[in-house]
Amino acid sequence: MASSTPWVSFWFYVLAFSLIAALSAAGDAESKDFVLTLDHSNFTDTVSKHDFIVVEFYAPWCGHCKKLAPEYEKAASVLSSHDPPVVLAKVDANEEVNKELASQFEIQGFPTIKILRDGGKIVQEYKGPREADGIVDYLKKQSGPPSTELKSSDEAVTLIGDNKIVIVGVFPKFSGEEFENFISLANKLRSDYEFGHTLDAKHLPRGESSVSGPVVRLFKPFDELFVDSKDFGLDALEKFVEESSVPTVTIFNNDPSNHPFVIKFFNSPDAKAMLFANFSSEVADSMKAKYHEVAEKFKGQGISFLLGDVEASQGALQYFGLKEEQVPLIIIQTADGQKYLKPNLEVDQIAPWVKDFKDGKVPAYKKSEPIPEANDEPVKVVVADTLDDLVFKSGKNVLLEFYATWCGHCKKLAPILDEVAVSYENDISVVIAKIDATANDYPTDTFDVKGYPTLYFRSASGKLVQYEGDRTKEDIIDFIEKNRDQAGQQQAAEDKVSQQDPAQEKQKAGKDEL
Repeated sequence: MASSTPWVSFWFYVLAFSLIAALSAAGDAESKDFVLTLDHSNFTDTVSKHDFIVVEFYAPWCGHCKKLAPEYEKAASVLSSHDPPVVLAKVDANEEVNKELASQFEIQGFPTIKILRDGGKIVQEYKGPREADGIVDYLKKQSGPPSTELKSSDEAVTLIGDNKIVIVGVFPKFSGEEFENFISLANKLRSDYEFGHTLDAKHLPRGESSVSGPVVRLFKPFDELFVDSKDFGLDALEKFVEESSVPTVTIFNNDPSNHPFVIKFFNSPDAKAMLFANFSSEVADSMKAKYHEVAEKFKGQGISFLLGDVEASQGALQYFGLKEEQVPLIIIQTADGQKYLKPNLEVDQIAPWVKDFKDGKVPAYKKSEPIPEANDEPVKVVVADTLDDLVFKSGKNVLLEFYATWCGHCKKLAPILDEVAVSYENDISVVIAKIDATANDYPTDTFDVKGYPTLYFRSASGKLVQYEGDRTKEDIIDFIEKNRDQAGQQQAAEDKVSQQDPAQEKQKAGKDEL
């Protein structure tokens, strides 16, 4: 019996080793990262090898990115087993070496997710959910065919629904230039719209059912509910979809089904006319009808129209610096940031006021905080109504901070700017100033403010430079000294004289007369 002991030991070690190896393999599987990590060195090579790849641009400090990370990883794990596999990747856009990539893909916030097709030749925005199951469902659909064949009325009704825009092509056969152009359009716009194609228009819930095509029918939950086009040029198809998918009047209320159209409204390059009213008031119906009539009249003339319920529009009113007692009101914002306002609007004033705006007869409206009665702190307060005098026409070297009252980084910078201002208290040719960018209008074509705080320096002679250095007293002062000039010395001297004692001024004037 004793001779069997070595064999027992041998099998014990074999079993133990196998168990350890299995546990180790399981641990490796659990710890495996399914999300690819890309950077400037491997991004192009990796993307070029994939017909479909999803890339998240993130920053390590971003709370939304941290929340997304486990969901994104879980989705990547599930999609790795999809047929074909769907690859998810990420790029730390906060890393200096990756800043060029972030600029190339126009990353302006975190996280931003892009869908890259055909080796990166086609770039689309990810517009799906941010939790694992939703990410999986959305990307499975995005990685599949761009258009769904509709073989029955049930399939058509399921795809089209009641609250979304769907584009369906009706064809006598699924081949030829028209069909190929339709599929190209679907592939290009698939992240924005759903597409279907059919051989039989009788399956479709709206529109002429006897057509055999080729025709493109756009279904929508507003206005005329559907519209057809037979122009299959690629540019014409895209123009047809983009123009037809915008309501004559976009409704801004608490109904979430309207939100995609509100986003589309604000993304439009047109001037944006916004009428805010109390939807439960006695004049609401007549005001809506007249506004819709005006919107129809000016359709295609570079103005988009939105009608907002005041209950849902508090944030918008605050953004424009307006008060609820001014409702009903209409405000138009142009592409250059100019605003035009008509408060306490009456129904019969809508049409003539919009016409006056088109004719250039309405003066621009400027959102501004009140001018401070006293402005004697080290850092001077600038508002919209004093921006011109205190910055552009001051003849001084001005460091101007654009801040928001709720911004933590701004609060951290405040005492540092105070110290910088105190350092220049005996040099009246230098001014340290601040403007609440959320409460005051400013020329957006001059100041590119994408986050807070943003600092600009305008020299006495008018040279404008954005400050992008470290937020320390020493670095800011060094920046001012490198960029200031002496064009404002004479103005500064005159200002200093004007601040002298009046008796001394009178005495000096007398001596000058002698």
